[in-house]
Amino acid sequence: MISNRELFLKNTAQTSNSPRLIEVERAEGIYLYGPNQQKYMDLVSGFNVSNIGHRHPKVLDAIKQQLDKFMHVTVYGEFVQAPQVQFATDLLNVLPDSFQSVYFTNSGAEAVEGSMKVAKKYTGRRQIIVAKHAYHGSTQGALSLIGNDEYRKAYAPLLPEIDFITYNDIADLDAITDQTAAVIVEAIQGEAGVRVPSKEYMKALRQKCSDTGALLIFDEIQTGFGRTGKLFAFEHFDIVPDILMLAKGIGGGMPLGSFVAPKEIMDVIKDNPMLGHITTFGGHPVSCAAAKASLEVIIQEQLVEQVAEKAQLFREELQIPQIKEIRGLGLMMCLQLENFDQVYAVSNYCAEKGIIIDWYLHCETALRVAPPLTISTEQIKEACKIIREAIVKFC
Repeated sequence: MISNRELFLKNTAQTSNSPRLIEVERAEGIYLYGPNQQKYMDLVSGFNVSNIGHRHPKVLDAIKQQLDKFMHVTVYGEFVQAPQVQFATDLLNVLPDSFQSVYFTNSGAEAVEGSMKVAKKYTGRRQIIVAKHAYHGSTQGALSLIGNDEYRKAYAPLLPEIDFITYNDIADLDAITDQTAAVIVEAIQGEAGVRVPSKEYMKALRQKCSDTGALLIFDEIQTGFGRTGKLFAFEHFDIVPDILMLAKGIGGGMPLGSFVAPKEIMDVIKDNPMLGHITTFGGHPVSCAAAKASLEVIIQEQLVEQVAEKAQLFREELQIPQIKEIRGLGLMMCLQLENFDQVYAVSNYCAEKGIIIDWYLHCETALRVAPPLTISTEQIKEACKIIREAIVKFC
């Protein structure tokens, strides 16, 4: 009988020539399990999706309750659907008062696409400024914002009037003018290898956008929902963006994204033309029910309040000379090594020992560590022991 692995390679589209090929039969908490009871500690959280772990009981219960009522009924934005309404209300309640309107999407890339459209229509301008080494998604519009030409050139031509600045460089902010519709930045650059900007830079960026009338759009697709030790990473910098893009950790494991803005900004998509931005499955009621439960878990279990202490334990346990630098904020960390060969060997060794870690799209010389916020101190110590073994062995 042909195996699932063989069917995977034969019938499903591949995104690389060397897929990890870890076969998953089930998942629970911070663990993935294979068909022969292999057990893997997930230290990347499905790439910052499973902030509260896999299959949290309260999320499962919310999903089951919603399944008994209805799933998809119509395109987003026309019918009053309780899961969307209730989750939007809960989300706005934990955000600054300037955020008044939520648009739900299927994914982070779709949130990026919608935010770009809103910014252009609201300002009447066309230029969008983004950062070098940024990653905002793989759709054609989001790809236009990617700050690495190696990933852009094969799909040219992309969107026009996209200009790049250096992240965390105040002098480069002079590129923002009264012709700029929006500046789109990651609150912390993820795929560049977890680059944390200074508070001074973020405040200067906020002021420059305010002075020129450009909208400041924050990509918190990786950083949102407690990952950095705040519910949202912009809170670290004492500023508030004009538009906030969310996904990944928003849905408790279900596919969901959103962009959030003041009502005045969001309302531009209602007319001229009517239905100026639409989606069929965005804000799926089952996903919104899961997201509401996930946010409740984060708050009720005080997961954000535990992040700093857990992050510090990781740093203490990984103080070995072979790691050149540990970058990050909260449980969004990067272990800098010398080269990709080391990263690849360490990652494979860890997987063999039951620890899933990975690397970054624009920084292949570093290891990604972003476990579920629910990870325990004992689990951190167990994981770090194996990571240390691997790094000492191959570095």
